[in-house]
Amino acid sequence: MQTKLHQWALDAPNRRFMDLYNLVSDPAFLVVAWERVRGNRGARTAGVDGVKPRSIVFGEHLLAGLRDDLKAERFMPLPVREKLIPKKGGQFRGLGIPAARDRVAQAALLLVLEPIFEADFKPCSYGFRPKRRAQDAIAEIQYLAQRSYEWVIEGDIKACFDEISHVGLMDRLRARIGDRRVLRLIKAFLKAGVVSEAGIERDTITGTPQGGILSPLLSNVALSVLDDHFAKAWEEHGDYHDRARRRRHGLPNYRIIRYADDFVVMVSGTEAHAQALKAEVAEVLAPMGLRLSEDKTMICHIDQGFDFLGYRIQRRQSRGRQKRYVYTYPAKRALASIVDKVRALTRRRHTNPSLEVLLHRLNPVLRGWTNYFRYGVASKTFSYLRAFLWRRVVRWLHRKHPRLNWKQLRRRHLNGWWPTEGEVTLFNPSAVSTLRYRYRGNTIPSPWPRPTAGTAA
Repeated sequence: MQTKLHQWALDAPNRRFMDLYNLVSDPAFLVVAWERVRGNRGARTAGVDGVKPRSIVFGEHLLAGLRDDLKAERFMPLPVREKLIPKKGGQFRGLGIPAARDRVAQAALLLVLEPIFEADFKPCSYGFRPKRRAQDAIAEIQYLAQRSYEWVIEGDIKACFDEISHVGLMDRLRARIGDRRVLRLIKAFLKAGVVSEAGIERDTITGTPQGGILSPLLSNVALSVLDDHFAKAWEEHGDYHDRARRRRHGLPNYRIIRYADDFVVMVSGTEAHAQALKAEVAEVLAPMGLRLSEDKTMICHIDQGFDFLGYRIQRRQSRGRQKRYVYTYPAKRALASIVDKVRALTRRRHTNPSLEVLLHRLNPVLRGWTNYFRYGVASKTFSYLRAFLWRRVVRWLHRKHPRLNWKQLRRRHLNGWWPTEGEVTLFNPSAVSTLRYRYRGNTIPSPWPRPTAGTAA
């Protein structure tokens, strides 16, 4: 059914979909939605109802009651429970945790709405979209920077998830969704309210609480106003020869790359052109109730470099050559974050667990970090991390076993000079090989491919 919705949306760009509510309350959709809710990491946390989805062994009763309420149109979502997550600089980011039933309803809505809006989303958007990843955004930036797009607008939207206009968002949803029952359900989630950590309930006049299953799709719908604006301008620039003609006449070419609420605009032109585009971005965002952060939105040249999605992107001269290339490597802040996590797990007061437990805690963190950054110039960074990791774990072992001398410690826990306990070995970052991530452009496959003639038959 998702494939059909996606193909109908592709074939008729102006079509408004009716009678979607029956799909949201369909038993098959609810079962898949429940499996997703119970299978993700958030299933270990509870909303204001105090119910953790993972603690529900048999979900048939929950799904039956939810379906009855949806069919009778008496379903009303509960407020989300707010959890404050620390950010850099002493600030906090609010995370909204919906109730268990609300998560299933949101997941069912996502199953219905995502195939429709994916047909409209532009290729320049990469965040929270199926079959797309952060490395695709980095690869496109590198691709453009190597082709004279040298000025960069680093965009930062101030409190994006908190300030999205409900009116502007609903208008964009109505362009595709004609079923009033679905629109009412979405609006009910937007207006559900928030219960703070202090137990104080407040209304949500604007924004989509970050943390809900439906929130990433709604934020992409709202921010697609940026994608549509710049995609239209890119089409007006014409082909390669037309864009070269524009540059000869002193006109800029530009393209946006967005990952959720983080975006950059690559400009082939001058700094003055970039300044003018920055003001243009602010005008495009205004109808959605969003504004740029003046302190964090910056304009820089590719030779200066900038940080995006954890990577440092900069054009530098190749060692031993006269040519300059655009390199991507782990940013200092990204390295500091993994170093801080290793420090936190190997602190002096955390010596009670066994070495095996420590390794089980460290390995997933290290494996995930290195797999994310392996597509950049990261070999030296991985080697540095390996040396730092070895020192921290060995010091932790010294503090845990103060009576063991170095020879005894090495014989018991350092097999081949590398921390090992039983069959568990500390993950070695320097053993991860770095790869070049190829720019995929418009060739990224759809999760709902159009059926071939043979398949249809």
